[in-house]
Amino acid sequence: MIRLATIRKGGGRLRAVRVEDEHAVELPFDDVGKLLNAADWESLIAKDGPRRELSSLSFAPVVPQPEKIICVGQNFRTHVEEMGRDLPLHPTLFAKYARALIGAYDDIVLPDNSSRIDFEAEVAVVIGRPLRRATPESAANAIAGYTIMNDVSARDWQYRTSQWLQGKTFEQTTPLGPVLVVDNPNQLSELEISCEINGEVVQRGSTSDLIFGSADVAAYISNILTLAPGDVIALGTPAGVGQARTPPMYLKPDDVIITRVTHVGECRNACRRRLSAA
Repeated sequence: MIRLATIRKGGGRLRAVRVEDEHAVELPFDDVGKLLNAADWESLIAKDGPRRELSSLSFAPVVPQPEKIICVGQNFRTHVEEMGRDLPLHPTLFAKYARALIGAYDDIVLPDNSSRIDFEAEVAVVIGRPLRRATPESAANAIAGYTIMNDVSARDWQYRTSQWLQGKTFEQTTPLGPVLVVDNPNQLSELEISCEINGEVVQRGSTSDLIFGSADVAAYISNILTLAPGDVIALGTPAGVGQARTPPMYLKPDDVIITRVTHVGECRNACRRRLSAA
């Protein structure tokens, strides 16, 4: 099982690395997204290079500047049920933009113009080769691997209209990483997902509860637009989100949120406040 990451080297520089047990091996690309755009990336990830101690690393979003971030809403049966909705017939899609992304251990910025910031632990897949009008079988072969995302959402903005985008892409809110696990996408059927806030587990689920699997979603999207290497697809969240609780539970400054996915590890993010004008 190969793990890739993008690390910060200082001075705004980034580097793609292969993460091993105690070290990270630098690869000849600025970040994982650029690596995946190389035609022979699957052979390049085994290359040797300078080694860095894992404890010294600062992790950027695993793909810092994806061309597209596409998210699937209402894709876990338990989450659909807790929100009081019918199971969807087709994937519910919305987008995020790259400025929303943060690293696996960076602070989540809570905008002061929202009072209902929610958490949504998710598995995300990253595309490894161009995909257009694909079958689920060919889409599965185009998935490079999977990682962790938390789809932090401003519910008061999200539900201002029937369109969700405005609540989903506030800047510096969405951890992505720490690593991309390059593995058989069939493993996605058995991953456990959890979210913990200040030591309390608030979400726990399995990708076996997905309504639309990763290959089905990637194939569906590819019939709308071309998926490019480095594109991120977030597959949805299990039950337990703050909006569905009684009373509702929202993120606040100094909360520490830990998002875990089997084989990937965890994102650990503290919440802090930033003025909306900043």
